[in-house]
Amino acid sequence: MSAKKILLLAGDFVEDYEVMVPFQALQMVGHEVHTVCPEKEDGDRCKTAIHDFRGDQTYLETRGHDFVLNATFDEVDPADYDALVVPGGRAPEYLRGYDELLDTVRHFFDENKPVAAICHGPQILAAADVLDGYEMTAYPAVRAEVEHAGCSWVEEVTVDGNLVTGQAWPDHPEWLAAFLDVLGTEISHESATAAADD
Repeated sequence: MSAKKILLLAGDFVEDYEVMVPFQALQMVGHEVHTVCPEKEDGDRCKTAIHDFRGDQTYLETRGHDFVLNATFDEVDPADYDALVVPGGRAPEYLRGYDELLDTVRHFFDENKPVAAICHGPQILAAADVLDGYEMTAYPAVRAEVEHAGCSWVEEVTVDGNLVTGQAWPDHPEWLAAFLDVLGTEISHESATAAADD
């Protein structure tokens, strides 16, 4: 497998699981992941939020961890990256106001590079005007936005060309597996070996 260089977008109150789990899982299988946020630099922190689903009409939000960025947004050239990850939480609602961030997102679609978006992350894709003609999903409360941006809505983890989407962090196993497949990541498992008796 050839390791990929992946850009991951973050911001204050990004969903904790949706930034940390992909960040660690993609590194675990050998990819290089740079996480950036407009107006923040390598080593700065983003506060995160944990969204839980407990049967209410919407999610419950609690304070998460501090997530340390490992690259500087202003120094990033999207042409240097093979793929993009766009997590959810509350960050996308204001990150979509940064023109430079939207230009970065457009690069990945213009070049047909793999993009994984989850939960409220597609709010950024809708603002970048890159969703027309795609079949996708997102957090159900974002459905009207993404449909207005020209996509067709489905209820489950979906792969349409270069775009992999999921509804929320409970989709991580299927969503990440689909993204790894689009990236061309091959993972082989060897048989477990029993410890030798002494």
